[in-house]
Amino acid sequence: MDTRLRFPYIGAPLSPAFCGGLRRIDTSTDQVAMTTDTSNAVRRSRYFLPTLKETPSEAQIVSHQLMLRAGMVRQASAGIYSWLPMGFRVMKKIEQIVREEQNRSGAQEMLMPTIQSADIWKESGRYDDYGREMLRITDRHDREMLFGPTNEELITQIFANDVKTYRDLPKNLYHIQWKFRDEVRPRFGVMRGREFYMKDAYSFDLDAEAGRVAYNKMFVSYLRTFARMGLQAIPMQADTGPIGGDMSHEFLILAETGESEVYCHRAYQDMDVMTVDVDYEDHAALAETVDRWTEHYAVTDEMHDAASCPVDPVDLTEARGIEVGHIFFFGTKYSEKMGARVAGPDGEEVDVEMGSYGIGVSRLVGGIIEASHDENGIVWPEAVAPFNTGLINLRQGDDACDAACEDVFAKLNEAGTEVMYDDRSERAGVKFADMELIGLPWQLVIGPRGLKNGVVELKNRASGEKEEVSLESALARLTG
Repeated sequence: MDTRLRFPYIGAPLSPAFCGGLRRIDTSTDQVAMTTDTSNAVRRSRYFLPTLKETPSEAQIVSHQLMLRAGMVRQASAGIYSWLPMGFRVMKKIEQIVREEQNRSGAQEMLMPTIQSADIWKESGRYDDYGREMLRITDRHDREMLFGPTNEELITQIFANDVKTYRDLPKNLYHIQWKFRDEVRPRFGVMRGREFYMKDAYSFDLDAEAGRVAYNKMFVSYLRTFARMGLQAIPMQADTGPIGGDMSHEFLILAETGESEVYCHRAYQDMDVMTVDVDYEDHAALAETVDRWTEHYAVTDEMHDAASCPVDPVDLTEARGIEVGHIFFFGTKYSEKMGARVAGPDGEEVDVEMGSYGIGVSRLVGGIIEASHDENGIVWPEAVAPFNTGLINLRQGDDACDAACEDVFAKLNEAGTEVMYDDRSERAGVKFADMELIGLPWQLVIGPRGLKNGVVELKNRASGEKEEVSLESALARLTG
């Protein structure tokens, strides 16, 4: 008998406790607060950040080019990427915003495996219908398995086995997990890869009216999620595709390099969901918010008909968009076939009404870059930036510069400000170019001439505005 201890591989996404060092959980607000630790204050000389001066020839779109140049990812094989520290850090920040907004809406997090049995897909009727994008596997016992492209079947099986009465409804269960779809031509980096990191949620309700409430909760949750990332996501009517159902919206962000041509009323440019104090138990108010965000014309080119478009040309925005989320309500499509039914108030069994709701977490990294960059590199919104501040020592080895930078580095770290200190013995131009490329929101530049005059340079990456301020003033602004 083999008596050695065996430890299984833990395939779950890293929890917040391991993602960024020790954290403090405030259960009253369901927010994750960062405590001071060295993982949030790093030295460029020690950080694994293999930046590139030249654009790799295989990268066709801006996000792919910049993610490679900024040392965020490296291709492992076609459509499959390794996430390096900088890219992984951004993805985990996006994931945490998604998690917080899902929890706020009442959804409950769980985790399902990447490998699924083919039997449940045959039960739903999708095993043959899904096509060659599904990676089919046979294990050593000749059992048919697959690498999950989505989880409707598995979550329906879980629900059917454990929920038997309407008293246990409603439920919305979600997880954040790797998916695999064997794209025939994976391209555009993480925007259309074969392996991707995704949040998918699934709602279960007694009737269609309650199912619509669940749909509205996710609709509003998605608007808030993207707004917190600095994005204006526009909900557009969508085809349900292989998921099925009769109600669906996809959320697109506008970007010059977007994959889809979109047409929408210019009113969307001035709408802000964060001005509304959302109460997820106020179903009437939720419905009003959804109505307000769907009353204007917004469609992709597949559904646009110029001849019948109801919007005056002066009010019509024609642009390109990137899909970052998709929600579906498909009723009893899966519950009826897979026995997900509960005893209703009258004792009669009914098939539950279901919906599914996806956000491409890894795809969002590329989507944000597509929407926020300039000729010099990435321009990160503060909420998802890998670090808030880039500290640049203009003359490494100069006693005064070194001492000032070390002092600032320690104070920013102590205050909990995420900072990357470029302490390399490189020319100033190289350091500036790298900071522009990786796109941190603030740059704090310390040089010998400024120190003699009692000032440092503070630059905002998004606006390009530079200011000469006292060191104390700079620290106050970056830690305030």
